Amino acid sequence: MAKPATDVATSLLIHPWVLQDFYDYNSFLDSAEDVLQQAGLESQVQLANFHPAYCFAGTAPEDAENYANRSPWPMLHLLREAQVEAAIAHYPDIEQIPVRNIQIMKTVGAEALAELLQRIQS
Repeated sequence: MAKPATDVATSLLIHPWVLQDFYDYNSFLDSAEDVLQQAGLESQVQLANFHPAYCFAGTAPEDAENYANRSPWPMLHLLREAQVEAAIAHYPDIEQIPVRNIQIMKTVGAEALAELLQRIQS
C-alpha cells in the first residue's frame, strides 16, 4: 500500500555516474535550488548535499572535517521542512550538531575515513 506523499519525510537522490567533479556538483546544487524555488517548494523541501570530494570553504581537501559531508557518490538528501522543524523543536542544542560531527570526523582521522570511503566505493 502506497503512503501519502506527506508521510514521506526524506528521500535520497544518489548520482553514482554523474557529477563526479565537485565544482560541477556545486553548480548543479544552484540549479536544484532554483528548481525548488520555481516550483514553489523552497519553504517545503530542504536540500542537504553530500559528495565524495566535499570540501568546506577554508579547508584543505584532505582535512578530516570534510568527511562530515562526504558520501560514496554524489547525493542529494531531500527533507520535508515541516519534519525538520519538528525535529529541531525536540532536539536540544541543534546548532552543535555540525560542530559535533566535525569533531567526530577529526577524532576518527582523515586517513581512516578515506580508507572507509574507498572500501564503500569499491
